Amino acid sequence: MDHGLRRGRLAERLVELELEALIVTRLPNVRYLTGFTGSNAQVVIAGDGSAVFLTDGRYGAQSAHEVPDLPRTVVREGYPRPLVEACRTLGVARAGFERRALTYEGWEQLTELAADLELVPIGPEVERLRRTKDPDEVALIERAQGFADLAFETVVLNGGLREGVTERHLALELENAMVEAGAEDRAFDSIVAFADHAAEPHHHLTDRELARGDMVKLDFGARSDGYHSDITRTVAFGEPDPRMREIRDLVAAAQRAGIDAVRPGVSTVEVDAAARSVIAEAGHGDAFPHGLGHGVGLEIHEAPFLRWDGGEDLVEGMVVTIEPGVYIPGLGGVRIEDMVEVTADGRREIPRSTKELMVLWASPPTT
Repeated sequence: MDHGLRRGRLAERLVELELEALIVTRLPNVRYLTGFTGSNAQVVIAGDGSAVFLTDGRYGAQSAHEVPDLPRTVVREGYPRPLVEACRTLGVARAGFERRALTYEGWEQLTELAADLELVPIGPEVERLRRTKDPDEVALIERAQGFADLAFETVVLNGGLREGVTERHLALELENAMVEAGAEDRAFDSIVAFADHAAEPHHHLTDRELARGDMVKLDFGARSDGYHSDITRTVAFGEPDPRMREIRDLVAAAQRAGIDAVRPGVSTVEVDAAARSVIAEAGHGDAFPHGLGHGVGLEIHEAPFLRWDGGEDLVEGMVVTIEPGVYIPGLGGVRIEDMVEVTADGRREIPRSTKELMVLWASPPTT
């Protein structure tokens, strides 16, 4: 990862914003710009590309080998004062700060100490840089997805669905399988939803037991070196209700339309509409209440966001999810999700797990 190059790109943007520096306090952004993986750090980036990195005493040794190319300050007091001093060290008189990351109390403390420093709230400038992934980032996302694919095969396709297993236990088996495959952790709280529970787009795990005929919605992912993966599959445990088969086929067609719409220069609104129109024309428009997808990287949900509003054009190097769903209260729900890399000539699907409707059945263990 060329963190210096990333800081240079940000410095170029600061000139456009008429800022002499940016105070970066969001941890994913600090990691993107410096490579630091700890839980507490800030970095001040100046318009000439120079920078000062700050952390606390727990991370002095770690930051020395993770951030060897920047001056490092190990602080022993509250952060507003060291941040202001870092700006002064860099000779900065006008600095931006991430308004999304700073609380009102933090802003009060910062401005109280910065009498000779003009502070300007700015939007997600680092996040805008992060939208486009370099090849190293894409490789880490793909590696994380490989761990999730392996867990799906190991747990779901090889007998993990069985009468009496609970949502909570099946989620734990998936997460353990990802870690055993090599993931550093799960990417987010896994969603496992049986039967009518799948009608909740973001269902929380319960102790409900799996029964024959249930459709099972599985939304999960792994993390590798800080980068996330995200996949959803819906399978059947025994022969499902015919209505659910129809819904599954509808969602699959909608996802195909969404994926086929992905290419450089196309608006995220257009991609959302390509999938959403398939569901709406089938009479289930109201049953698809969320956006079509989102970017994935150092955060599980990051720009760009594929919705019906607030669009932006896709560009080569973005990695986005395409995840339409239909949710019918009292019956169930289906979502199919894949990460897609925007390539120069279109798109590339990253997961390799089958999207076909798998009808699985395992007898309960004998005692």
